[in-house]
Amino acid sequence: MTLRAASAGDLDAIMQLERASFPTDAWSAALMQGELVSPHGRYVVDEEAGRIVGYGGVRAVAGAADADIQTIALAPEVRGRGRGRALLRELLTSAAQRGARDVFLEVRADNPVAAALYASEGFVETGRRPRYYQPDDVDAVIMQLDLAGWSAQRDGATASAAEGWC
Repeated sequence: MTLRAASAGDLDAIMQLERASFPTDAWSAALMQGELVSPHGRYVVDEEAGRIVGYGGVRAVAGAADADIQTIALAPEVRGRGRGRALLRELLTSAAQRGARDVFLEVRADNPVAAALYASEGFVETGRRPRYYQPDDVDAVIMQLDLAGWSAQRDGATASAAEGWC
């Protein structure tokens, strides 16, 4: 697994994953292209053997109190191996570096695997948007993470692990 910053040259590979992962409500190529070049976001890709097998993005305006995870997607053959968690943690770290204190996201109510990943990192459900995902009529579960608490917990875990090696 190699995570790196996404570039405009990655658009075609990202869109292949986007359409495969979200067949009924995929973003347009024009929208994704705008996201990739926006100064207010950071997109990363996960490469394996020279092929993009995942991507994710966060919108985090420098100095703003909150940020939004825009999307995370993985090729089916690499799911369940910690790659989604690695992408999520990279995006959360980017948001923290830009000064965000809270991170929000929406997840489809019919995607319990993604919701469980987010909950395991400390996100909590704060609301729902009925029938948000169209044309499927699926609710969006709104989740929020206290980024300072997440960072402190990760820093504490890293320090505890380091002490164990002394």
